[in-house]
Amino acid sequence: MRELSLHVVGADHPNRGGGNRRFEILLCAPGEAVTLVPEPRNPVDPNAVMVMSARGVQIGYLTADRAAWIVGMLRSGRVVAGVFQQVTPMGAAIRVAFDGAVPALPEPVVEDRDPEPDFWPDELPPDD
Repeated sequence: MRELSLHVVGADHPNRGGGNRRFEILLCAPGEAVTLVPEPRNPVDPNAVMVMSARGVQIGYLTADRAAWIVGMLRSGRVVAGVFQQVTPMGAAIRVAFDGAVPALPEPVVEDRDPEPDFWPDELPPDD
């Protein structure tokens, strides 16, 4: 596996010393570098991985299920590079690549808003 997208959560919590994570997420541009910072002294989860924007402001944490895996890679000396991908309802998504690879943003998914483009409703009869 060379790259994948990861969720960043905790956007509604304030940063230590002030700062609004949601606001910082809105300032992030797709493709902008992010930094992954292990927090072994985190009182809730010793495998916590903080995600920092290119401006050095925390935007949240990796989800607990992925954080343990990523922190294990970082502790073993593997290089994990990340970029901001997009804003999500829970916070954000980032794209990461491993072992010196540069993460590339996936093609945007275009939703088909009109599932039946050839469908035309029946005419409504006039009221008598």
